[in-house]
Amino acid sequence: MRIRKDDNVQIMAGKDAGKQGLVVRTDPKKQTVYVDQLNLIKRHQRAQPSPSGQGPGVDGGIIEKEGPIHVSNVMLLDPKDNKPTRVGIKKTDDGKRQRFAKRSGEAI
Repeated sequence: MRIRKDDNVQIMAGKDAGKQGLVVRTDPKKQTVYVDQLNLIKRHQRAQPSPSGQGPGVDGGIIEKEGPIHVSNVMLLDPKDNKPTRVGIKKTDDGKRQRFAKRSGEAI
């Protein structure tokens, strides 16, 4: 996957199309990403006591959290002009892989 945690991306398809956000986590096996405060879904959560038995536990109720977005539905934002771009990979002089924005050619 060419999109990683802490990348700025724009969502290209779905209910949040056109919105931009930060990637919170990725799931390479399922080819999905989770973007901060976008594609929110509601889940019911049961109240849980704290593991040590002291102090407050986790409150129950209906919570909102980020849902998964397939990696094909997001595009990385170019660091130069903040517009969506494709991601390329090239080898550096010392043999390491380097991601770069195909729009401007700038390293990511």
